[in-house]
Amino acid sequence: MRAGEAMSDTHPLHGAIVLAGGASRRLGRAKQLIEIDGEPLLRRVARVLLAGNPYDCVVVLGHDAERMREAVAGLPLRCVIAPAHALGMSASLQTGIQALDARCAGALIALTDQPALDAAHLLAMRDTWRGAPTCAVASAYADVLGVPALLPRNWFGDIAHLRGDVGARELLRARRDEVAAIAAAELARDVDEPSDLDR
Repeated sequence: MRAGEAMSDTHPLHGAIVLAGGASRRLGRAKQLIEIDGEPLLRRVARVLLAGNPYDCVVVLGHDAERMREAVAGLPLRCVIAPAHALGMSASLQTGIQALDARCAGALIALTDQPALDAAHLLAMRDTWRGAPTCAVASAYADVLGVPALLPRNWFGDIAHLRGDVGARELLRARRDEVAAIAAAELARDVDEPSDLDR
């Protein structure tokens, strides 16, 4: 199933990947299912990604996969299981990249723990990437380049070599000269520990 119609030949196609396979051990409960205004974070980030009309949208699951699948039921996306999700984020990222439609020239990677993420930021990233689709576009906050990030297909080989609990941030740091940054200070506020829920 395609998330959206194929774009015009004037624009490269991008896909979207939501990494949602983690067990949220530090939080003590599934962060993906925490609700904001009655909507689970996982469903919210998937819906925001879909607003950018990706050619394909993949949600990578692992821990408690059936409950996660229910959270995104009815949205135009595909769920895949990362068999080695317990080994860390790299395994989930690799599963998502492998599952993405081969026609996608880039992959927009997002997590589920940034409640302030909105469609306007993702659209700005997409449009910036379209101007230079062999480079990456990343979110800039808290003095780092991080996710959401739109990685070009020519980076996918590097993703295959990641190990452990590392993700796109390592590649963005290593290939900084090939990254366009879009400021998003609000994304520094994530949901990782119980005290974060109070905010």
